[in-house]
Amino acid sequence: MVKFTLLTGRSLTQGVGKEAGKFSEKYIQEVSTCQIDPEDLKLLNVKPGDCVRLTTEYGSVVLRAAASTSVHRGSVYIPYGPYANILIGTKTGGTGMPNFKGIPVEVEPAPGESVPDIKELLVKTYGRVK
Repeated sequence: MVKFTLLTGRSLTQGVGKEAGKFSEKYIQEVSTCQIDPEDLKLLNVKPGDCVRLTTEYGSVVLRAAASTSVHRGSVYIPYGPYANILIGTKTGGTGMPNFKGIPVEVEPAPGESVPDIKELLVKTYGRVK
């Protein structure tokens, strides 16, 4: 297990996928993948496409790892979506908005695990799909 800093935000592919629908393959593929620096993937002994478990003080989720050319060492990037929401929590510090960046996250290989189905994830987390 290695400690990183979690960053979330919008991505072009996420936006295009969202236009096709939040249950479209393009959207789900993008929001269920975390971007990690290639050197950090080596540190984790993980290859692109492998599953990793990310854990913050708010929750834990398994995602696919991807090598990034824009995320710097020590950081993990996840596009906004239901998977990222599990990790960012609901605390707002009085601002009305949760903290989407700079969240401590532990990342570890998750051999034998798979990314949860988005509908199952929503039911488990929120009690419903919508």
